[in-house]
Amino acid sequence: MSMDAARIRALIEQGLPDAQVSVEGEDGVHFEARVVCASFAGKLPLARHRMVYATLGDLMGGAIHALALKTLTPDEASRT
Repeated sequence: MSMDAARIRALIEQGLPDAQVSVEGEDGVHFEARVVCASFAGKLPLARHRMVYATLGDLMGGAIHALALKTLTPDEASRT
């Protein structure tokens, strides 16, 4: 079962409703996501990644073989 970037984006947005999400990935198993979310404030990168992984559940390590994440608060995103 392969995934597509639009489906992954929708799942992340469903799980983190205040997030702005962009996902890229052409081969159906390797993806890169940029997630900007106010809920990340005060959290270390590992905690932020876990929040994103939680939105994808069992798809991680299965249909989604690899997901490179860039997780930012809105303030951090405005500086990049």
